[in-house]
Amino acid sequence: MVRETYKGYVLWGHAIAQQADILTPERYAGGGTVTRDHKLISASGVLDLFNSEDDAQQAGLAWARAWVDTHG
Repeated sequence: MVRETYKGYVLWGHAIAQQADILTPERYAGGGTVTRDHKLISASGVLDLFNSEDDAQQAGLAWARAWVDTHG
């Protein structure tokens, strides 16, 4: 999980390991969360599956920034 402060909000990018079976490569479900003053404002749910943990986390942060830009 990665954290970023953006326009007064605290944003989180999440990566959750996903593996269909033992013979498939591990992938990561990405998601984002927006908080303010230690309260949940919005959460994305699963955005997509990614090949790396970092890509999943960055997609979550990008979603959270876009949420703040349109709703914040």
